[in-house]
Amino acid sequence: MSATNSRARSLFRGCMSRPVVIGYGVSMGLLALVLGYGLIVMLSALVGMKAYAAIRPEPNVAVAQLLKARLPKTQVSKVDCGVVDGLCEVTAGSNLFYVDRSGRYLMIGRVYDMETRQDLTATRLLEINPDTLIGGAAKANNAASSDEAPLTRGAGSQPAAPAAPQHLSLTSLPATGAIVWGKPSGKTVTVFSDFRCGYCRALSNTLRTMNVRVIERPISVLGSRDLANQVYCAKNREEALHQAYAGEPLRNAGTCDTSGLDANEKFARAHGLSGTPVIVRADGAMIEGYRPKEALAAFIAGGRS
Repeated sequence: MSATNSRARSLFRGCMSRPVVIGYGVSMGLLALVLGYGLIVMLSALVGMKAYAAIRPEPNVAVAQLLKARLPKTQVSKVDCGVVDGLCEVTAGSNLFYVDRSGRYLMIGRVYDMETRQDLTATRLLEINPDTLIGGAAKANNAASSDEAPLTRGAGSQPAAPAAPQHLSLTSLPATGAIVWGKPSGKTVTVFSDFRCGYCRALSNTLRTMNVRVIERPISVLGSRDLANQVYCAKNREEALHQAYAGEPLRNAGTCDTSGLDANEKFARAHGLSGTPVIVRADGAMIEGYRPKEALAAFIAGGRS
């Protein structure tokens, strides 16, 4: 009986051992198969992603291709989709406009950065159309609103030739009415300005980066006399001037005799200065309108502007 039971247990253990061994082998093989297949799928996906990335055009290129199809008569010279999130800046010759990334919606106008208080459109226009800001730009400001940015030229128009410097004697101006700022050791330049003039703001920002001494004389052609009074009467006029251009509240405004500002405006009317900015060199040479930094430096140094 015991021998029979012993044989039965031996057979039972033998029978049970085979499925375990076979099952383990099958499981490991299946696992290897699954892992191998998964690895192949993953590698295929990676290769596919790289291939897609290689053939997928960059946003600038994609939008340029869309515009070529939708605006076949427009010669697009540059597309930049990195300036403003969701918009692409399009340069077409001397013109500037914006489209969304689908290339469906076209927008003409100005883009402001409210955090930095910058007119991004105006800044870009100054780069691509510097000649349009010479001479006539000063008078154009006379009819502009306080925040108005320059407009792009129409297609086909030719850039204006740089105007030769004229001459303006400043000897009849009193010492009062001037806001002196900048580098005391630099060359002196006098600027007739308005604190609501976008070009004057751009000029001020440029002059701050240069080794020049600025004598700024506000003439308030855009109805900004109250603001000019506050800047002129501030304890720190230079600080107040830059605050005014930045649209910030003046922190050290006060009251004082502003007859010097009256003299500035009377002088401007007498000499036909109806727009801003007007830039006068130490020797009396004068130009109207904003100039890029390189041209401005050449003018101040006495070279051809």
